[in-house]
Amino acid sequence: MNFLEDNISEEQINPSQVEDVNQKYNENRDFTSLEAWKKARLVKLFFYKEVIPALPPEEKFNLNLQIRKASVSGTANISEGYGRYHYQEGIQFYRISRGSIYELKDHLITCFDLDYISKETYDKGIILIEDAKITLNGFIKFVKLQLETKQINKS
Repeated sequence: MNFLEDNISEEQINPSQVEDVNQKYNENRDFTSLEAWKKARLVKLFFYKEVIPALPPEEKFNLNLQIRKASVSGTANISEGYGRYHYQEGIQFYRISRGSIYELKDHLITCFDLDYISKETYDKGIILIEDAKITLNGFIKFVKLQLETKQINKS
């Protein structure tokens, strides 16, 4: 028996809580195994390796910084949401990640409009962003369904 099993009855467990607290750690089953995180990571790497180096020096503290923050936010919020104990809390972080990915789409458009990147780079970025958005939206729907299913089963 562990601390939780000794001190919390089944009735005290909130159905909106994620159940993996009582499971042993599995390094192959954490946020890095999520397709949504993997695709957000590809977006982040694309911006760091292909867009940021193309920016002119005068954008160092403006567009450059905004892109860096949004890129990191995309993956960081998925990982933080995954680590939360409640489904609803996790969903909120996944939505923040989605907002960051949308922000990156706007930054990509800006970079193209200002001739900082080529049409080829722009097209590649749009494909990566759209793929990440679709996958993240699917993951959010999945987590919401998990929450709803647990709540129905507890009723």
